[in-house]
Amino acid sequence: MTDLRIEPRWYSQPYPPEGASAAEGIRNQLGRPELDLLTVLVREAAQNSWDARDPRHGGPVRFGIDLGYVGPAHADAWRRLLSNGAPSNEHLALRRALRSGIRIMTVSDRGTNGLGGPTRAHQIARGRQDFIAFVRNVGEPRDTSLGGGTYGFGKAIFYLLSELGTVLVHTRCRNESGELETRLIGCALAHSHRAVDAEGNERRYTGRHWWGDASGDVIDPLIGTHADEIARLLGLAPFGAEETGTSVVVLEPHLDGMEAKEAAAYLAETVSWHLWPKMLERADGTLPMQFSVTCEGRDFPVPDPRTTSPLNLFVDAYRQLATDEGRTLSCQKPVRQLGRLGLVQRPLVPREPSPAARRAMEMVQIERSVHHVALMRPAELVVTYWPGRETGAELLSYAGVFRATEEMDATYAEAEPPTHDAWNHHRLEGHDRTFVRTTFTRLKEAVDELLQLGGGVREGSANVALGAASARFSPLVGGARGTGGATDHGGASSTGRAVAAPDDDEEPSGSRHAGHTDSRRKGRGSNASETLSPTDDTVRAPRPRVKYAGETTYEERFGHAVLVQAFTLPAPMLQRVRVDLAVALPGTGNRETDPPAGAAMPGLVGWEDPAGTLHASPTFVIEGGDDTVWRAVVRPAPDTITEITVKTQAVTAS
Repeated sequence: MTDLRIEPRWYSQPYPPEGASAAEGIRNQLGRPELDLLTVLVREAAQNSWDARDPRHGGPVRFGIDLGYVGPAHADAWRRLLSNGAPSNEHLALRRALRSGIRIMTVSDRGTNGLGGPTRAHQIARGRQDFIAFVRNVGEPRDTSLGGGTYGFGKAIFYLLSELGTVLVHTRCRNESGELETRLIGCALAHSHRAVDAEGNERRYTGRHWWGDASGDVIDPLIGTHADEIARLLGLAPFGAEETGTSVVVLEPHLDGMEAKEAAAYLAETVSWHLWPKMLERADGTLPMQFSVTCEGRDFPVPDPRTTSPLNLFVDAYRQLATDEGRTLSCQKPVRQLGRLGLVQRPLVPREPSPAARRAMEMVQIERSVHHVALMRPAELVVTYWPGRETGAELLSYAGVFRATEEMDATYAEAEPPTHDAWNHHRLEGHDRTFVRTTFTRLKEAVDELLQLGGGVREGSANVALGAASARFSPLVGGARGTGGATDHGGASSTGRAVAAPDDDEEPSGSRHAGHTDSRRKGRGSNASETLSPTDDTVRAPRPRVKYAGETTYEERFGHAVLVQAFTLPAPMLQRVRVDLAVALPGTGNRETDPPAGAAMPGLVGWEDPAGTLHASPTFVIEGGDDTVWRAVVRPAPDTITEITVKTQAVTAS
């Protein structure tokens, strides 16, 4: 049963004689962020949770966002408990909202320390003071070494996101005696105002309000079993037997014009784009964080960055940081190591993203092609995606990750605005200003080197290697307009091209092929034994030839980028097709058919029939004579232009 002697109620803070911060000042501390409020919430809340992780907890930090309504079973308790002592609607519109159905967003973490320490701001803390930093004070510096937060302003986003400026804070921590302790308090930021107090005197109020235990001279949080009981009446998720963490319940959240389910899908994408480093297993196999997004009982899965394009490019770049493929960026005057950089470049087949994914990508200013470097401090939370020079080829992308050294963490932290979404060197002075400015100079140099083929390219982990060519030298490829080959007509950018197969390049069947038989499945599905027929120029018969059907294109097969050359066989006869593959080094015109030692060469993946079935065979027999389009599927060689020549020869069935 609720202890009615200390039933929670609201308290509005009057201005003390020495002055205090007005609600408007606190709400404005985030400035005018370029990111939308939901994105800022994801970034700031997750950053707070990561900084509050409990080292005694063996598993990952669990971070969740849930959208829903106060249900009928708990609506009466909300109205009764949260209306108690609430300011008038002109100062805080809570009473009006409680009379109708109220939407809530719960942002929670588990496996964290919870909001422990003293509950009143003047009390001296021997250790952490998370409760007073989050609930009481404003603008305190971080007290977590190498933490993501720096300003203590992350809490402001919860009030900005609430149309009522009101949140409930439900937390479990360990008190000074090491015992588990539940705490529950309500907080509101509205507007400074004047009002008549209980004694009939007009007073000025800061616009800050608290809801909780009003039995003392200030509002304190509900504690222990009392907090557990009120939380149960309100329908808040209980903590497990040994569980610590925090849930912040945002009343009437702004959803930026979206329906609840739209907002949930967008939040899931936003988590992936901004928090993906925390979704990757460490070298010891542990997972830093787990994320969930739910709406009205439905789960909205957070995309896996390892398998989601184009985030997987950044994941591959991140993996380089711990290998010899990564590089250290340094400043020379004065000498200082700045951080590690990983860069990968490869073809990227554009996909039409979902509306939620498109919106999340637009928020980080990434569209169809990726030419960005994710910046992060040692806490490994994405600060921003820095846009480097574009490749100039629509289907060629690169991604990078730059992580600052621990020694440079304070410098980059000072370069961040309150929303932690940029590094601005002009915020700094002296050597620190030089270090941050030099960072972007080194990033530009590394990107230029990559695009000029100075850097390495990661190949695919499966059988199909991924090719990438320098955008600077990538040719324009056109489809065939005649027979036997393709002509460059200035089509879409690619790193592959079809080249002419002149008539005198056709191999005669002569003595090398006479009488040779080969059992292969025909293009139309029957099995037969075929013999290569000699070529006789005196016999007037249709000559087998290849007609290219459009440009060489980058496409995706089995999750890998490949080159595809479509073609037809106009002559009405059985024909065996094969490909000649070569590479041309960009800018030189040199054609190579024998790779240097250790170098990769392009290879045939197979022949794709009109139905989309891929036949993995070096050659294939097709019955020509119509406009049926077949496709040669080729894996390109890294950092080259791949030349594809489709050849054909008549086959006589025995």
